[in-house]
Amino acid sequence: MKTEWRDLTAEETRVIVGKETERPFSGAFDTHDAAGVYTCRRCGAALYRSSDKFNAGCGWPAFDAEVPGAVRRVPDADGRRTEILCAVCGGHLGHVFTGERLTPRNTRHCVNSLSMAFVGDAALDTAGFSRAVFAGGCFWGVEYYLQQTTGVIRVVSGYTGGTVENPTYQQVCAGGTGHIEAVEVCYDPRQTDYEALARLFFEIHDPTQRDRQGPDIGEQYRSVVFYRDEAQKKTAEALVARLRGNGFAVVTEIRPAARFWPAETEHQDYYFQKGTTPYCHRPVRRF
Repeated sequence: MKTEWRDLTAEETRVIVGKETERPFSGAFDTHDAAGVYTCRRCGAALYRSSDKFNAGCGWPAFDAEVPGAVRRVPDADGRRTEILCAVCGGHLGHVFTGERLTPRNTRHCVNSLSMAFVGDAALDTAGFSRAVFAGGCFWGVEYYLQQTTGVIRVVSGYTGGTVENPTYQQVCAGGTGHIEAVEVCYDPRQTDYEALARLFFEIHDPTQRDRQGPDIGEQYRSVVFYRDEAQKKTAEALVARLRGNGFAVVTEIRPAARFWPAETEHQDYYFQKGTTPYCHRPVRRF
């Protein structure tokens, strides 16, 4: 995706280009707490999720994690601190500090409000971000690997493809709903693309297993790519053709996207909450 830079005000230019620092407690996002994504004010790339924002009491917006791959770290000119830059356009964001023990991640991105813009959750689909839906066995494992991928803003585990409205985990596991455990990926096309995500999907689960993934057996574990437009469909078909050309008996289905129903809270960020790793998903090079 070609990234267009926005025109900056003189004040924004002093911070983003000149690497100056706004006055503490003066920025629009210091105590901002709406749900959504903080983006680079210059190029629009997704930088931080609101769920990773915390009140450090320092006078500047603070985050303990970034969108994977969105922030570049470089030694600061002062020889002491670590500067953080937008990985897409190189705009100055602020500095990152570790070892302060302010959150369990022990990291604080101290960011100038002037370096950022904000996109609320309801506006993500009209602000240049995209979505993809994949099903490849238990959604916990698919979610785990896709969440850590460059440019991925968030991954939601849920159910899709069936006829029952508001399905529960118990209903889907019991069978008969037609629903499949799947994940919905919200990503920034300035930093990644659909093909990269689809390739990863085919390499973190076994696309040759029908209605199962390792020890998990059932229709809800079917391998499916749910495409949202013709471009996604063609990309998925081309990748399946390549895999079959490489000797893999792929059984992955390619279907139009249906309504996606988010799973219960306990199924979101499952392995990160538990502090463990997937038992039936692992990266395997297939392309």
